Amino acid sequence: MKKIIATEKAPPPVGPYSPVVAMGDLIFVSGQGPMDMQTGKFTNATLERETRMTLDNVKNILEDVGSSMQNVLKVTAYLDDMDNFAEFNRIYAGYFPENPPARTCIQAARLPAGIKVEIDVIACRS
Repeated sequence: MKKIIATEKAPPPVGPYSPVVAMGDLIFVSGQGPMDMQTGKFTNATLERETRMTLDNVKNILEDVGSSMQNVLKVTAYLDDMDNFAEFNRIYAGYFPENPPARTCIQAARLPAGIKVEIDVIACRS
């Protein structure tokens, strides 16, 4: 049965979607970006800073709902510029040092608020 999961670690939705949904042992996290959770605003910064903030936000959400980065099965990453692919991979690899999840990475014509990276994940519970 589909269950909407509430967490203060995810920003409130700005449209008709749920930030986190579970189905059985699977957890689906909607696209996250470099949101400063203290201010509720996106941070426009270097690709490295935005990528780290985004992955930290995903990590915090997963841990809050009973999962972890080690339980991520699938990642979809959206970059504003594929010329940043190598740098993104260098940073990303630090979050998944062993047994990385399946992944799709695409260039998006335009991301919200001018951010450089957005990431959504599918994970399983611990």
